[in-house]
Amino acid sequence: MLNIGITTRSFGGLTNEETARRMHAIGYRCTELCFSQTDSKYWVYNGVTDLSDMSDARFSEIVSVYREQGIEVSALGVFTNLIEPDDEKLEGNLANYRRFMELAAKNGIPYLPSECGFIPDSRGVLAQYYEARFDRLKSSLARLCEYAEEYGVYLALECCVLDVVPSAKRAADLIEQIGSERLKVLLDPANLIANSSEEDMFYYLSENIAYFHGKDRHVNDAYGRLVGDGDINWCQFLALYHQHNDGAPFIIEYANADNAEEVYRRVMEFDKLAQRML
Repeated sequence: MLNIGITTRSFGGLTNEETARRMHAIGYRCTELCFSQTDSKYWVYNGVTDLSDMSDARFSEIVSVYREQGIEVSALGVFTNLIEPDDEKLEGNLANYRRFMELAAKNGIPYLPSECGFIPDSRGVLAQYYEARFDRLKSSLARLCEYAEEYGVYLALECCVLDVVPSAKRAADLIEQIGSERLKVLLDPANLIANSSEEDMFYYLSENIAYFHGKDRHVNDAYGRLVGDGDINWCQFLALYHQHNDGAPFIIEYANADNAEEVYRRVMEFDKLAQRML
């Protein structure tokens, strides 16, 4: 059975309790927890989240809200900038990541995802910055892997065609260079479909996939779409999922409270067709 979930960011206008109940009512089984709900509104993308008033007890209460509804908290979303050029800011980003790891470890959450990070006015693979930014990423990941070993958790790196690791092959190269079992991949096929086929993603990454994001993309789009609205062959992709990473969390992105049920239905229909291909 597909281990389907949805990120809490899809329900940003609801409390954690309301979000968990809505997920359960639709049929979602797991989530990527981000601090995006009205009663825990700390979400910061590509930067630092101020967790100064997030106690261990308060975080455990939030996690319990989901688990009481049968929603497994598979990941705790960080999504900071790992290539930040300012040394002081980068130290803040990594310290923030470490605090997220501490919270996750105390509550049995295995994965902590982040993108590579980006500089807003110069995002992407740019020849004049590429080597320096890739080295910056490697340095950040090496330190974070040491922290992850300490806490017994895993990094889940989400790569993207728009960023410094733009393909499945390059992600596999990076994992080999870091050389730590604590570094895994958050595979979002929409982020790689312009550079990597469905088969390539699993060929290069299946042994290191922590979990999946579920969204779509046309190959010439800059940003993603809802599952079924782009160019990904979902029947093929989900058949490969069952062959290589069956049971891993498949967590929907880009949905909202109004269309989360429709997206669930779409994915489950694709999955029925995928299973006939096995």
